[in-house]
Amino acid sequence: MLNKKRILLGITGSIATYKTPILVRELQKKGAEVHIVATPSALEFASKLVLSNLTHNEIISDIFANDLQCKGAWHIELANWCDMMLIAPCSATTLSKLATGNADNPVSCLALAMPTNKPLIIAPAMDFVMYENQATKNNIDILKNRNVNFIEPEIGELASGLVGKGRLPDYDVIISHIENVFDNKLSGFNVLITAGGTHEKIDDVRFISNNSSGKMGYAIAEVCVSMGANVTLISANVNLKKINVNNFIEVSSANEMFEATKKHYENKDIIIMCAAISDYTPESYVQGKIKKDSEELVIKLKRTEDILKWLGTNRTNKNKVIVGFALETSNNVELAKMKLNNKKCDMLVLNSIYGEQSGFGSDYNTITILDKNNNINIYEPMPKFNCAKIIIDNIEKFLLK
Repeated sequence: MLNKKRILLGITGSIATYKTPILVRELQKKGAEVHIVATPSALEFASKLVLSNLTHNEIISDIFANDLQCKGAWHIELANWCDMMLIAPCSATTLSKLATGNADNPVSCLALAMPTNKPLIIAPAMDFVMYENQATKNNIDILKNRNVNFIEPEIGELASGLVGKGRLPDYDVIISHIENVFDNKLSGFNVLITAGGTHEKIDDVRFISNNSSGKMGYAIAEVCVSMGANVTLISANVNLKKINVNNFIEVSSANEMFEATKKHYENKDIIIMCAAISDYTPESYVQGKIKKDSEELVIKLKRTEDILKWLGTNRTNKNKVIVGFALETSNNVELAKMKLNNKKCDMLVLNSIYGEQSGFGSDYNTITILDKNNNINIYEPMPKFNCAKIIIDNIEKFLLK
């Protein structure tokens, strides 16, 4: 997918810049042509000579270098030469410059010169205290609102010796993200995705719920958007940044999720039910707060609507693929097979909650994918973004039939 693609790689003053030579090599293995622009501080962490030898191109680190001026508007020329620009790693300083349109170094200058029809991808990397700073968050939000594509940093040990979110992702994650940007296989398809966990109110201050973070559903939505799909995201009770989808709908309860799904499912080619929807809800709702005036409290529950089964029964000709999710703690695959058949869906993603790199709230997941053709594919733990890409790859097999 990256064969003969022209990638403009911007590097900045982050300790993670030492990884740049390997990133260049991995991109070249995919057939990409790489041209590097660097902030002056970036070259404190990576050798200009090494990078120039690897790319077979001059490394631009000074916008006023004498040998550039004979080329006229060199930054406009490079911006039009490339197919996309990747800034990895991107420091907090560069994020600030990009957000405010400060073009005083080659990286921010070229980012500002990029045509709007070409993708700009940013991979921030810094200490987690800097990444979590409100100023950094504000700058990221500004850039996301301009449709800039972000690769989330990973959690791990940082140069400071502390552990937190700020590491530059592994090369395969970065390259997978780039490939998704060039992959428009879902262009023209309408996709409905549910994400998060529902809240079933007991009274005005208490509810029944689960530990779903919504990260898996949001990752799927991001992949679908990057592949050109028209995405409707029904989101329940998450603490995540809002995604720039075509239609974003916030709900809270299982019933609200059901009503929103019924309203929007008919014209959708792909329906992905990733949300953790409560199976039961209180039979009656108490206004105010239930007082602690007895040793026991009995709450009678009733079943919620089985949305996935309803979709399988009421699907339209437009609904080409319906995907369900399951989480089991024992006899996983057999129970997942039963759910796949009972709910009349085309594909089912089985999640594991066991292991350090799986389960609720984690940035990683361990999935098994089953389909109605009796295929079972088991995968190792991986970032949820990668899981999302694999899920879409499996969905694509149905679309091609």
